[in-house]
Amino acid sequence: MDRISWNQYFIAQSHLLALRSTCTRLSVGATIVRDKRIIAGGYNGSIAGGEHCIDEGCYVIDNHCVRTIHAEMNALLQCAKFGVPTSGAEIYVTHFPCLQCCKAIIQAGIKTVYYSKDYKNHPYAIELFNMAGVKVEQVEGNEMSVDFQPQEKRQFIEKIMDELKQAGKDKEAIILLQAQAEKLFTPR
Repeated sequence: MDRISWNQYFIAQSHLLALRSTCTRLSVGATIVRDKRIIAGGYNGSIAGGEHCIDEGCYVIDNHCVRTIHAEMNALLQCAKFGVPTSGAEIYVTHFPCLQCCKAIIQAGIKTVYYSKDYKNHPYAIELFNMAGVKVEQVEGNEMSVDFQPQEKRQFIEKIMDELKQAGKDKEAIILLQAQAEKLFTPR
């Protein structure tokens, strides 16, 4: 079995964090890493103890939800809150950082931004990253997911395939379906 790269591992952590997001418009996760160790993580959502968009709806001003703190900011603020230095660290984000997060990342001394998906990549953010000498790299690859029930799913598909065979369905069609089902369980 091939191991995933460090970049894939930390991006996967960010995608996992994004599952905690309370934003109804876009779920984002961010992981700050130094020396191959996670030092902080964040997701986009409301202030601690505040009303959440998933419960109350977005509070939109100028096409931007002002209730939400971005994932990158939450991760950076977690470091500040607990006195963890960010200078020279790397940040892994599910989506390209917005302009405001770009500025905060630069000011925090982050040296590299890894991101999974393009999202309104602001030209000035790209310019600022370049001026500050911050390396920006898109992490290629598919989103990964954690499946806690692979055996149950495989058994369910096998049951359906058996029922199709017993019902006398076209053998070639069943073979094609079986091949498609196997792709679902083959690591990428």
